[in-house]
Amino acid sequence: MKRMAQDPCQVAKSYFNANMSSADLYRFAGGEAAVCCARSPARQTVCEDAAALIPMDDGCGVLVVADGLGGLPGGNLAAVEAIRAMEKAIAAAGPHGLETRDAILNGFESANDAVRRLGGPATTLAVVEIQGRIVRPYHVGDSMILIVGQRGKIKMQSISHSPVGYAIEAGLLDQEEAMHHEERHLISNMIGAEDMHITIGAPLELAARDTLLVASDGLSDNLHVSEIVQRIRMGPLADAAELLRRDAATRMQSPDEGHPSKPDDLSFIVYRPAPSRRRGAAAQAVVAMSA
Repeated sequence: MKRMAQDPCQVAKSYFNANMSSADLYRFAGGEAAVCCARSPARQTVCEDAAALIPMDDGCGVLVVADGLGGLPGGNLAAVEAIRAMEKAIAAAGPHGLETRDAILNGFESANDAVRRLGGPATTLAVVEIQGRIVRPYHVGDSMILIVGQRGKIKMQSISHSPVGYAIEAGLLDQEEAMHHEERHLISNMIGAEDMHITIGAPLELAARDTLLVASDGLSDNLHVSEIVQRIRMGPLADAAELLRRDAATRMQSPDEGHPSKPDDLSFIVYRPAPSRRRGAAAQAVVAMSA
């Protein structure tokens, strides 16, 4: 598989209107992150997904993925505005003495205001705060946040803000049924809505070999969660990113009976922490993020 240069991410890296044939790999927030953002193979218009890595001081950073709603005009503009609003809010945190959590929440609110001013478009927004080994998820919409152990155990999975997502959580649908549900494309919460609300997860400590994924539904609509887990749970991060990109693109372009296939824009970030970290320092970070 193609190897990727591992550059340090020292300033925010944003991906707008991208159509990547391989992922970019960075040293980021005390670990490494791979980012891919690509246009749907079914159309020639711009990619309506966007993604960003936002570094902070002392091995901390923020991962962001936005999926502009394809059924609404200007979905790409909504995704771009949401990412830019989040970048600005986090950049302003230091000078104003804000905690990262407060800056992220300000970013969601600013993103919602900016997208509403566009007068119609909307987007999802999924964000993960990284403080050493401690991570905290935030999301609006149906973009996925997933944490997986090396042996394949799912340690955290976000609940999609959609009728199908809530049905899965309630036990009314299983993951297999949900992949083929006729209302899978509907979402009930988005950036750009007057009643937008944010789901904030609890701080979680990553184990040394855990993998964190943030992804648009271009991934989760084409690979089962179990298939995603198998591709990211172990091995070099560059290889995991390439497997996700290649196999999702293959499903989109070559439907196979019994497997999901939905051509769509595809964006994801996979992240792993550095292999060594004192548990005492990690515990202090949990206390700080919970405060």
